[in-house]
Amino acid sequence: MGLLDILLGRSRPVGPDLDRLFALPSAAVSLEAAASFTPTGQGAVCFATVEGAAFERTHHEIQALLDADAGRSPVELSRDSYGYSWLVSHRSPGELPLLVNDLHAVNSTLESGGFGPRLLCSLAGFTDAEERRLALVYLYKRGTFYPFAPLSGDRRQRDNALELRVRAVLADELPVEDDLGRWFPLWGAPGL
Repeated sequence: MGLLDILLGRSRPVGPDLDRLFALPSAAVSLEAAASFTPTGQGAVCFATVEGAAFERTHHEIQALLDADAGRSPVELSRDSYGYSWLVSHRSPGELPLLVNDLHAVNSTLESGGFGPRLLCSLAGFTDAEERRLALVYLYKRGTFYPFAPLSGDRRQRDNALELRVRAVLADELPVEDDLGRWFPLWGAPGL
């Protein structure tokens, strides 16, 4: 950061801090108490699609790392209709800390494999008794979270009131993204 940036009031953007993911289990307790949302046990890491031998090695490294946990299925690789890739992990709903470990491991392995600039976001899925869906989304490049609550059905609409209520609930628990324009919809995201 230069002198001109300081004089003009510019600041450095917050960078990724993968350790912030470890705040999700305690935030989930607050989310359940205030809004009755519980973890689904599903989560995913999204990144710009990568091809080639280097990515295949990294993907196999991730699978070997997560498959070391006996008795669980491997992390799944899928692609969405927008051309992004998702590595999806499935746990039981009561294993949110283990799911967060999986998300952290996937992000860290991709980052150490040289794919950090291609990482976009991670999400953990939640639901309530009315079967409404909610994701807490971690923006990799911003180091912040935001809630995404799609309405049920084929309509591509969001429950904005719920998202704002969740933001208020989690304001003291997680670094919530202030710029609502960065609360991108994740239509059809695996793990949601």
